Amino acid sequence: MTHTGVPVRPYAARPCTVVVCRGCCCGNPRKYPGVDHAWQVDRLEAAAAASDGRLAVRMTDCLGPCDHANVVVVQPSAEGRRNGGRATWVGWAMDDDCTNDVLAWAAAGGPGLADPPATRALQFVQPPSPRGRR
Repeated sequence: MTHTGVPVRPYAARPCTVVVCRGCCCGNPRKYPGVDHAWQVDRLEAAAAASDGRLAVRMTDCLGPCDHANVVVVQPSAEGRRNGGRATWVGWAMDDDCTNDVLAWAAAGGPGLADPPATRALQFVQPPSPRGRR
C-alpha cells in the first residue's frame, strides 16, 4: 500500500502488456475497411481476461508510425525487463494470424523471456523519436 492507503500492484507482478494503437490511422475502418478492428480488440481483451493476470491490454491514442498501421507494442513483464526485454513495436498488425502470434508470444513470456515468432519479427518497426510523435 502507498501512504494514501491505495493498494499498488508490486512491480514484480507487472504482466506482459500489449498496447494497441487506436489513433488517427490504426483501427480506422475508413483506412482499412476490410479489417475487423473491433474483433482484434475483443480477442486481445478476452485473452487478457483469461490469463490470470499474466497479460494486460491497453488502448492508446496515436503511437506515431502511421505508415505501419495497425501498430501494437508488446511490453515485457517485470521479469522480462529484468532479463533484458524491451518494448517491441509490431507494424501491420491487422490479421488473425498476427493477433494470435502476438498473444502466443505474450503467453510464453514476451520480450526478454520468449523469442518472438519469426513471422512477426519481419513486422517489427522502429518506434518514432519522441519529437516525431503526435
